[in-house]
Amino acid sequence: MLSEEDRHKMDNTLKSLQDIVSTLLPEKNPAFVFKDLNVVETLQGFWEKKRNQGTVFKNGSLVVYESVPSSAAPYVCYVTLPGGSCFGSFQYCLTKADARRDAARVALVNSVFNEQPSRIITMEFIRNSIDEAMDSVCGSTKDAMDPSTSIGAYYRMLEANRGKTMLEFQELMTVFQLLHWNGSLKILRERKCSRQDVISYYSNQPLDDCLRSQMALDWLLKEKKTPGIIPVELQSALKDLERARETGRELRFHKERKEILVLSLSQIGSESNNDQMCEQTICDSNLLGLCNIMQFIQERNL
Repeated sequence: MLSEEDRHKMDNTLKSLQDIVSTLLPEKNPAFVFKDLNVVETLQGFWEKKRNQGTVFKNGSLVVYESVPSSAAPYVCYVTLPGGSCFGSFQYCLTKADARRDAARVALVNSVFNEQPSRIITMEFIRNSIDEAMDSVCGSTKDAMDPSTSIGAYYRMLEANRGKTMLEFQELMTVFQLLHWNGSLKILRERKCSRQDVISYYSNQPLDDCLRSQMALDWLLKEKKTPGIIPVELQSALKDLERARETGRELRFHKERKEILVLSLSQIGSESNNDQMCEQTICDSNLLGLCNIMQFIQERNL
């Protein structure tokens, strides 16, 4: 059962979401802003409308739901949007249907809010983000203009994504967050590959089964060196996912961590399966500082 403090936090989060939706949908009664909507149908319609308006999605416009197996309440459901962003139910749901609707509700609010002008990457947004980044690492304007620095690389990534929404940018950043978490970036720094080449490559690299398999293989190698590290890291990922879900945050990074580690566990002791995992041939550079800055900015803006 949730504590009173947790319930209070969830109630405050829901109220904030209701305030946003009632502002965006003024014709709805604020007290019944969600009850007046079939949120599952409305969410699907929202993304189909974006597709009809010309937005291209690699995996189609279908909204995907995933219920967490459970024999009793509270039930939990995750929803993945066509662009890749993921959200989850955050209330105490007594049925699987309630959890599905709750996840759709959170995703709908974020989807609609993401269309607002304040969520578009503009020159003003870029300037503010770079200022915050420089403050966080005691950087300078000179650093921002130098593509070989973390701040300079971040500046160019924002520039390259000008006009996109924050959710679109977050989907791109998830790949770099995973590379940072996976430990790949530290290794890639030692290989001294070009920072610009890495950004260029991974900015166009989909977060697909091949990339997940490669990261899962990396964790298998870590498990051989440090037995028990995967279960420990999986527990950490599950806790982070739970905390983020209960506050209505975007979950893709935490959920991908969990799935990569679960894949790794399933491969332990199966060397033949390891050989079938995808391999990447590109040599990547060290973007460790860049990812630290990205994480700082995302916490401020998402």
